[in-house]
Amino acid sequence: MARNTLWMLLGFGVRLGVQFLYFVLLARILGPQQYGAFVGVAALVMVLSPFASWGSGNILIKYASRDPSLFKRYWGAALATTLASGGALTGLAFLLTGLLFTWETALTLALPIALGDLIGIRLADVSGQAFQSRERLSRTSAIWVLISVSRLLGVLVLYALPEASAVHWALLYAGSGLLAGALGVAWVTRELGFGPLGLDPMRGEWREGFYFAISLAAQGAYNDLDKTLLSRLVSDAVAGGYAAAYRVLDAAFVPMRALLYATYPRFFREGKRGLKASRTFALKLLPWGLAAGGLGTVLALGLAPLLPILLGPEYALSATVLPLLAPILLFRALHYLAADALTGAGYQGLRSAAQVGVALFNLGLNLWWIPLLGWKGAVWSSLLSDGLLAASLWLMLLLGLEGRIQLETRSGRH
Repeated sequence: MARNTLWMLLGFGVRLGVQFLYFVLLARILGPQQYGAFVGVAALVMVLSPFASWGSGNILIKYASRDPSLFKRYWGAALATTLASGGALTGLAFLLTGLLFTWETALTLALPIALGDLIGIRLADVSGQAFQSRERLSRTSAIWVLISVSRLLGVLVLYALPEASAVHWALLYAGSGLLAGALGVAWVTRELGFGPLGLDPMRGEWREGFYFAISLAAQGAYNDLDKTLLSRLVSDAVAGGYAAAYRVLDAAFVPMRALLYATYPRFFREGKRGLKASRTFALKLLPWGLAAGGLGTVLALGLAPLLPILLGPEYALSATVLPLLAPILLFRALHYLAADALTGAGYQGLRSAAQVGVALFNLGLNLWWIPLLGWKGAVWSSLLSDGLLAASLWLMLLLGLEGRIQLETRSGRH
């Protein structure tokens, strides 16, 4: 587990460096208004992206981590599910963007962004999960680096254009995502084999797959919808400055994310023995998780004053927003450990319910506070939502454990 954590930390570290480079270049090339226009549409697409794989990658990890002989069966099912669902959701993203923005925006921004994210990046994600299911985390981290490198290549092409815009970046975004997906699938197939493409293995798994998908969708909603609403209700420039701060916040979560990736298959093996075992494992990881979240918070606070220098003076808002958002990293460290413990023990439905509830709570706060307070309303809604999620998931974990013990005690008496 320590070795896999180090592999993921190395991979995420390299990815972070590449991401930061292309992010700085992209922010400077587009400027806050064009960047905000892109982010406003991309955030909407990201809400749909988890349904492109319908949780099939998580189901692959669940079965292959417990029984490696099932790998090819569920690998083929994950690919088939991603291709079918991703294609359908690309059309849905086009329609939603046309209704919320304009049909020109749907054609020039939403369609290429959706192709890159809902098909290309989802295939790359599933490829990373395939290696993760066999605990080959060095390959998983390499795929994440591959995604970032393909994005960097796209930004370099954008930089070479005489006049760059959000529309140009959307096309390059699509190409880089599809390239990463194709290379990821080819790598997994070469090393681990190719299962028959088909949806049959997902029969009986659609409900749990939906729980995984709705969980990620809710996560995307309370992370990204505030950017869409800022773009819609305030301005593209404010949305761009806020999104830039959030991007740095996500980068500072890398230490914790590495730990989560390395331990995720283990939660399924522990969870096979029951909720008590997965909870015990989560508590063992808790000090490390808080340390990783604390390290990320320090990184975010240290980077905040540098943002106007790195991104340009027009991103002064980002330097103000980032320190206010920094406590979210500690909340995330808490909530992910409790969430993975519930998932590993078969309580994904509870996890999803909590995340959907918090997403709706976050949406309501943003609709109320953003028109009144602007970006400050988005900050406060994010803090309250992440704090509420951490508290509710740990409460569910503890109450779920107590209920399980009571049930087993009654069964023993009979």
